[in-house]
Amino acid sequence: MADFLVKNARLADAAGPVDIDIRAGRIARIGAGLVADAQTFDAEGGLLVPGFCESHIHLDKACILERCKGDGTLKGAISSVSTAKAAFTEEDVYARGARVIERAIPQGTNAMRTHVEIDPVIGLTGFEAVKRLRDTYAFALDLQICVFPQEGLTNLPGTEELLRQALEEGADLLGGCPYTDTDPAGQIRRLFAMAREFDVDLDFHLDFDLDTSWRHLDEVARQTVANNWQNRVTIGHVTKLSMLPKAELAETAAVLKDAGIGLTVLPATDLFLTGRDADHAIPRGVAPAHVLARQGIACTIATNNVLNPFTPFGDCSLPRLANLYANIAHLGTMDDMELCFAMISDAPGRLVGRAPEIAPGGPGTFILLPADSRGQAVAEITRPTWGMKDGRVVFAQPAAQLFRP
Repeated sequence: MADFLVKNARLADAAGPVDIDIRAGRIARIGAGLVADAQTFDAEGGLLVPGFCESHIHLDKACILERCKGDGTLKGAISSVSTAKAAFTEEDVYARGARVIERAIPQGTNAMRTHVEIDPVIGLTGFEAVKRLRDTYAFALDLQICVFPQEGLTNLPGTEELLRQALEEGADLLGGCPYTDTDPAGQIRRLFAMAREFDVDLDFHLDFDLDTSWRHLDEVARQTVANNWQNRVTIGHVTKLSMLPKAELAETAAVLKDAGIGLTVLPATDLFLTGRDADHAIPRGVAPAHVLARQGIACTIATNNVLNPFTPFGDCSLPRLANLYANIAHLGTMDDMELCFAMISDAPGRLVGRAPEIAPGGPGTFILLPADSRGQAVAEITRPTWGMKDGRVVFAQPAAQLFRP
């Protein structure tokens, strides 16, 4: 007995509509004219895709605008959140994180990597709350937890011990933020040593300004190769890359490619926080991920923050952010839009270990988009109408109706 039968769905690599037979949470058959004694859903020619993957978000400090007085700078955002988080409780973090997740799921997100701050001020409070969120929403979304020292590691005694405890108690990977540390290179070295010890991937906040006279990227690349951690390191923001001439960007691309380092851009945050010292010809401050992606570097587009001093807006729509990135990068063809779609689905999906495509034997996990192509979904910021995870329908939102006179 089939659990579910999806009729008349369009797959990105299929010539025409197909049917998908789902049994015990996995795809049993894909073909035309399938028949099964099961609950049936007519996709009406809509596009079926594995779903969107949020590769960089901060659930623990979301939805705190009313508690903070940021000044629009990165330093001000870090400072105001640092003050606010002293009063965070586990229930508070859980409730705000749940609010974000419940917005993300109907937007088609079914996999997520969240960064969680660990330091002597917050301790493991945020981590404990996010672990609960991981369990609560496992029916609809796979949640990876990346613990990291937002305010430094070498300069805050006790932080490393807390990070180790979190890794022992279920954190999935380790993050870093060298630019807030009094010894950036020392932080990078210690984080690589911990990653090797616990056998986890690394995800750094890196080079978050527009000054190209210095950067920490090169030390991360050196440590990646020295520790044989290729294809296990991601760097986020790296807004300095937006200021590089073509030749220097090509050299940097070679560094990233040789070290197997992936890049995540956070267009909403990077636009909001960078370039504020300019009164005209304001730089956009968003790294050219599309250029690097076309050279074989794993690049993703992500949200970063929702309703806090780092990003005082957000609806958790990854297609909206992909569309925003396309506008910033002057991308206008359907092939360009397809590339942007890949940066919110394919590339981040590989980052978190999600099945790369809808195929027999794979999980019954996908969303339905009212679009003819992946590029169209980005161009029109298409909202999914239906989603399933492991053979279970987890959300539905019928298309709007017009009531004509």
